[in-house]
Amino acid sequence: MRIKICGLSRDEDIDYVNEGRPDFAGFVFAPSKRQVSAPLAQYLRFRLADGIIPVGVFVNSPISFITELYQNGVISIAQLHGNEDENYILRLKEACGYPDRSKKGAPFKVIKVIKSEQLKQRLLPTCADFLLIDSGAGTGKAFDWESLKSKKFKIPWFLAGGINLKNIKQAFELNPFAVDVSSGAETDGFKNREKILQLIAIARKGNKHE
Repeated sequence: MRIKICGLSRDEDIDYVNEGRPDFAGFVFAPSKRQVSAPLAQYLRFRLADGIIPVGVFVNSPISFITELYQNGVISIAQLHGNEDENYILRLKEACGYPDRSKKGAPFKVIKVIKSEQLKQRLLPTCADFLLIDSGAGTGKAFDWESLKSKKFKIPWFLAGGINLKNIKQAFELNPFAVDVSSGAETDGFKNREKILQLIAIARKGNKHE
């Protein structure tokens, strides 16, 4: 199974994920205790091991800001937690060169965040590449995952919100494309090496059963 470790902000955090090799690493550009500046994110990203896909987390950011981060190689995926609509996503993808495959670097992709309460409504088609189902940006709390068992999504989806060592196996039973872990990989508000390595090890063990 795939796993994203989100909210990296220190050299140590990069060391931990480079050791564990998750599929995705997240940098938060939205207001948060884990927020990083563009220069810091660029420094950390270029310390990131090859093969780990860098994701930027945004809330209603200017398209030009996200585009610059992508063009500078800081991120490959934008994770949108705000009120960004389909027009915004289309304009963002166009600004980042989509679908021009002649451009160098990883193709730009978008994760659209869906809050758990929105699952009660009919989800409209999206031009995003992935969905991310969460209880709410940065809450660190899980929602009622039972509600996901009756849902079928037309594009790959991430599960986020309160995932930790105690419930990650339960999260994988829902068959998401990937799980997204932030506070569940921390101790006292900072990324914890042992938790990160254990979380990634569980994800990798799950791959043996796919």
